[in-house]
Amino acid sequence: MINGEQTLLEAGLINQNIAADTPSPVQESGMLAGKTILVTGGASGLGTALCNVLCGAGAEVMIGDINRDKAQAVAESAHGAQARAQATYCDVGDPVSAENAVNETVRTFGKLDVLINNAGTDVTCSLDELSFSDWDRVIRTNLYGPFLLSKYAAQYMKRNRGGHIVNIASTAAKRAWPNASAYHASKWGLLGLSHSLHAELRPYNIKVTAVIAGGMRTPFLLDRFPDIDVSTLQDPASVAKTVKAVLLLPDETVISEIMVLPMRETSWP
Repeated sequence: MINGEQTLLEAGLINQNIAADTPSPVQESGMLAGKTILVTGGASGLGTALCNVLCGAGAEVMIGDINRDKAQAVAESAHGAQARAQATYCDVGDPVSAENAVNETVRTFGKLDVLINNAGTDVTCSLDELSFSDWDRVIRTNLYGPFLLSKYAAQYMKRNRGGHIVNIASTAAKRAWPNASAYHASKWGLLGLSHSLHAELRPYNIKVTAVIAGGMRTPFLLDRFPDIDVSTLQDPASVAKTVKAVLLLPDETVISEIMVLPMRETSWP
C-alpha cells in the first residue's frame, strides 16, 4: 500500500478489509499531532464537532466564536490526551477581531497550520421581507468573515511557507431555493472565493479546500425548522471526519472541493 492510500485509509476515505491496516486508537489519536488549527464558529453545531474530532486526532485547536463563554465550554470538553483546546472571542466579520483571532492563535500555540472558516448564519424570508441589516449580517458573517480570516491567516502561512485553509460551504452554493437569497449569495460567493484562493495561494504551498456540506443535525437547521425530518440529515461528526481526512492528505496533493451529503439528502439531487 502506498503512503497516500495509507493516509486515506487512516482518515476514513477508503476501506480495506485487512485488520492489520486498521489504525489503532493510539495511532488515530496522534494523526494530527503537532498541527495547530483555528476553527471559527466552534461553539456549536459543526464547529463543535470539528473541535472534538480534531482534538481527538491530536491537534491543538483554537476555538473562535462570538460567544466566548460557549467556546470556552467546548474547549474544556474537547481536551484530549495529546491535544489542547483554547477559546477566543471572534466576530469574523470585523477586521480587527478577525486579525486578533489569528494573532491570538499564534501567540497561544506558537504557529498556525490550518484555518477552518466554519462560522455561518442565515435568515429565511422573502426578498420583500429581507431587511438590509439582515442581508448585511449574513454576507458579513458568511463571506466577509472567510475573506478576512483567510487574508490574515495567509499572511502568516506565507511567512511559514505553508498551511491549509478550509472553507465550509453548503449545497446552497450549488443550487437555490426560495426565501434564502442572502444565504445563497454568501455561499456561492464563498465557493468562488475558495477556488480563487486555491489558485492564488498554491505557489506559496498553501492548500485551500471548499467543503460542500449537505444537511446536518445541528441547531442551524433544527432550531429554525422544528418540523424537519431529521432522518434526512447527517451527523455533523461525519463532515468533521471528512475535513480531518482532507487535512491528512500527502503534502503533494490538495482537494480543492469536496461534497459531503447524507444518504437521504433532499437539497441536492
